[in-house]
Order: sequence, then structure tokens, then C-alpha cells
Amino acid sequence: MDEPSMPTPSEGSRPPSPLSPPGPPTPPIPLAELLASKDLGLRRIAGPAEAELLWVHTSEMADPYPYLLGGELLLSAGVLLTDPDTYVGRLVEAGAAALGFGVRPVHETVPGALIEACDRQGLPLLEVPPETPFTAIARTVWRLMAEARHRELRRVTRAQQALATAAARPDPVPAVLHQLAAQLGGRAVLLTARGEEVHAAGRDPAEEIDAAGRPLAPEAAGALTRLARVVARERPGSPASATDTHGDTHLSAYALGGAEGLVLALATRRRESGDHTVAGIAVVLLSLLAAPHQGADAAGRSAALVRMLLGADPAEVAPLLGATGPWTVVHARRTDGTPADALTAGALGASLGTALVDAGRGGGEAVRLLLPGAVPEEEAARLLPGAVPEDEAARLLPGAVPEDEAARLLPGAEAERPLREAEGEPVRRQPGMAPQEEAVRPLPEADRVTPQPGWTLGASAPTPVTALDAADALAARALAHARATRAPLAVDTPVRGLAALVPPEQAAAHARTLLAPLTAPLADTLCCWLSLHGNWDRTAVALGVHRNTVRQRIGRCGELLDADLDDMDVRAELWFALRQG
Repeated sequence: MDEPSMPTPSEGSRPPSPLSPPGPPTPPIPLAELLASKDLGLRRIAGPAEAELLWVHTSEMADPYPYLLGGELLLSAGVLLTDPDTYVGRLVEAGAAALGFGVRPVHETVPGALIEACDRQGLPLLEVPPETPFTAIARTVWRLMAEARHRELRRVTRAQQALATAAARPDPVPAVLHQLAAQLGGRAVLLTARGEEVHAAGRDPAEEIDAAGRPLAPEAAGALTRLARVVARERPGSPASATDTHGDTHLSAYALGGAEGLVLALATRRRESGDHTVAGIAVVLLSLLAAPHQGADAAGRSAALVRMLLGADPAEVAPLLGATGPWTVVHARRTDGTPADALTAGALGASLGTALVDAGRGGGEAVRLLLPGAVPEEEAARLLPGAVPEDEAARLLPGAVPEDEAARLLPGAEAERPLREAEGEPVRRQPGMAPQEEAVRPLPEADRVTPQPGWTLGASAPTPVTALDAADALAARALAHARATRAPLAVDTPVRGLAALVPPEQAAAHARTLLAPLTAPLADTLCCWLSLHGNWDRTAVALGVHRNTVRQRIGRCGELLDADLDDMDVRAELWFALRQG
């Protein structure tokens, strides 16, 4: 019974409340679960069979309306029941979920007028037998709530693990949406602020039909788009989330973090406890995954810059990106052959540490990325073919260098230098050679490009901005090599060793003379075939042609060059010449 010291408001009034009372930190309990507890002996004798219980409250007041929050199972023995119709009306108005009426000692049976009023006004009415105390009902409800809360926490935990696993996939955004749709049993859509669909997963409720073959919610998609515009952060004060119901379809929309205006929209047939928490986990993950995606306009500008850097006048555009070091060009394709969209390519760029991603060329072409470096370009230029001054290169030709100095150029001599210096032995260096502590260090970009799950990558060596067009071609060649050898990553290395000692002008002239009989397709085929050690099948895969075509082209190369391509010396000379291109 309510405390008698509580003030009784006037009829029809309710204490003002500036805020709606919060719901309990536990999921609601279906009325059917309570009725299934046989030890209570409860029986529904009037009203609808479905109801959700949020609280249990006992009151013998004639009008308990002012003290109800909504969703209660109100227990009463009818001590002050005089007007059942008005009594039930006030309970319905207060939002009570159900009424439990205890028989004896006040009433031998449930009053018929009360049964009729509950049936008429749609309030479930339960008969509580004399041997069942109200406290037993309350304990059962709290136990069911604790069990439901435990189930909800387990479900949320499993969903969190599944979503986190999906976020680690090579295609994280579609994978998270697919997993979210599976967890909620509905449809998950990623929309732009203008309502354009970026990704979608799950079955569209609008496509479901009833027993008569009619669509259940033919306009659900349009309603979902309109709801998404409500939370799209295009104007100040937009809510972070919104919900609506369209027919039997529950709709919800969540704004993702960041300034891109992306919205996660959900459409489900049912709304279960924990759905909002699961959706919140997905919102956090998608916000992080979509962060590299700069939005349609910014992504277009980024792609335009990448194309300019890979095409004409790159030196004029590179300073706008604030990079001071050499650049690495990366070509990438999905391992499973599926095309990559902007968000998936952006996630790859984030993994490699760059926002300069070009995924908008279409036609099944590779994703291209630019990785800016922090090492001065003059240092990178020293590693390019021809970087050694001609007079220095000449001194490195046979007979031009003293024997003891030439010995230091042999493999393994490099490892001896620090030891000799440490022992006090002077180290003779070529003119322009930096001291050991200032020697050319490995460029970090080569280490930054690492294999990425679900991707096949081809990367160029770190390159000055003025040579990015050549680096683009080298990255494409490296990608073809990686695909042919089924390797996750191939890096094209610059010309080094003895080949780097030949003056570039002389090397280029020799290459032009030697390869003059070959057309461009034949030269490309020969270069690919030599890089794959004469393997016909891998060359065919890399070039996308039949292996017999490769055999015919290589045979034609041998005829035009009048050379035995099985000879290792011939192969080495041709490889040197082809590398000059």
C-alpha cells in the first residue's frame, strides 16, 4: 500500500515533472514470461495477451495515477475500488502495463465490472490466487529482469566481438554493416547527408510481403532516407539519433562522427532490448573506419591531386600537400578480385598512413595511393639510376680504382667499415661520399608498405616528385609481378650495384640500340617474362593473356633480336637494357 504520508493531489491532476522519468536499467519483461511461472498461479482473465512490464507496484489507493511512471504491473486487492471503469481508465491514462487483482479477503472473486472495463479499455487483467503474496510476484519479476539483463549483456558482448572482427576485415565498412544487419535481423544502410546510399547490407523490409502477397512496407526506404536527413550534420543542433515507425517497420538513424555527414540507417521488423547498444557500437566503429573518407567533394579533390601528381607538372602541385621527401607509389587490387569502393580504399590508405587515394577511375583498374616521405628529395635522388656523377662512375670502372679501394666495393665490405673505424683504421671514401654516420640510410617508405590482408600490392621505390610518372609505371609492374607470383606485396627496387655505375646516357643509348627491333608490347612482355625467371604461366597471369600468346611473343623477340633467350648472358644484358626504360 502507498505510504499514507504522501500528499494526495486533487482529482485529475498529476505532480508536474520537468523531465520524463528514466526507464529501469534492465530490459522489459513480457507478460507471457510472468504468466509462465506456474508457482505463482497467475491467470489472465481480461485484456490483451501482450504487454511489457517495467516495474511492479502495489497500491490500494482509489486513484494511483499520480504515483505511476508507466509500464507497471499494478497489484491491488481492491480495498477502495468503487468505480471500476474510472479506475481502469486512470491506469490506462498513466501508462500501466497490467493490473494484478488479488482475491480474498476483500473480494471473493474478481468483480465482473472490472473485467469488462479492462476488456473495453485494453488493459491486461491478472487474477492473483489467495495463496500468492504480492511480494512473491515482485521477486519473480525482478528475477526475470535480472535474467533478461544477463541475456542482453551476453548478446551485446557477442555482437561487439562480431563487429570488431568485421572491422578488421579487408573490406571493413561493408563487413560491419553486414554483421550489424545480421545481429539486428534487418537492414543496415550507410547514407550520405543527401540520402545517397554508400553501402547497404541485409534484407530490405520493403521487399517483404504478407500472406496475401502485398508489400509490408513499400515506402520504408523513403521514410528511412527522410529520417537520415534529420540527423545528418548539415546544420547546427541536429540530433545524434532519431527513431520512427513506418507500418510494422522500426526505423532508426545515427549520425557518424566527423564532418563527412555520413549516417547509419537501420530498418528492422522487431525492436529488441540491446539493439540500441549494438547500433551504438557499430556507430563508433563506422565513424573510425569512415574517417579516411573525406566526403564526396574532398575525395574528388584528393583524387584530382593524385592524378596531377601522376601526370603533368607534378612539381607545381606537390608543395600544396606539404610533403618534403620522396614519394612511394602503390597500386593495389583486392585479392578476391572484387572492385574497391572509396571507403574500402580509404581504409587501405589509413592502414598505409596516407589520405592520398585514387579509387574513382572505375573500369576494374587498380587503386592508386601516394605515400609521402620525410627524407629530403636530394637524398632520394642519389638512389636513382644515374645519380652517381659521370666522373665518379668512370673512376669505378675496371682499372680506374686502386685495388684496395675497389675491394671495399665488394659484398660484405660495407659491414666491415664500422668495425675498422672503431679500431681507428682510416676509411677511404670516394669524393662526395658521406661519413659513415651520415651515409645514405634506408628510406622509411620501403618499410611503410607492408602486406595488407585481402589486398595485393605493388609499390615503387621512393622517388622524387619529378619522377612520379615513371614510379607509377613501376608500381603497376610490381603489382603485376605480385599477382603473377601470388605474393601479397612486390616492391620495385631501383637500379643498384654494377648497373648503377654505368653513366645513364650511355646505358640509355645502348638500351635503345639493343631493343630497337622490339615493339612496345613485345618489350613489355620480354621484361615481364625475364622478371618472372622465364615462367610462362606466371607471365600470362601478369599480362592477362594466354600462355601461348606469351610463347609466341617471346619467340618473336628472339627472332627480332637474333639472340638465344635461354642464354643467361643474353638474359642479363636484355634485363639491364629493359631496366633503363
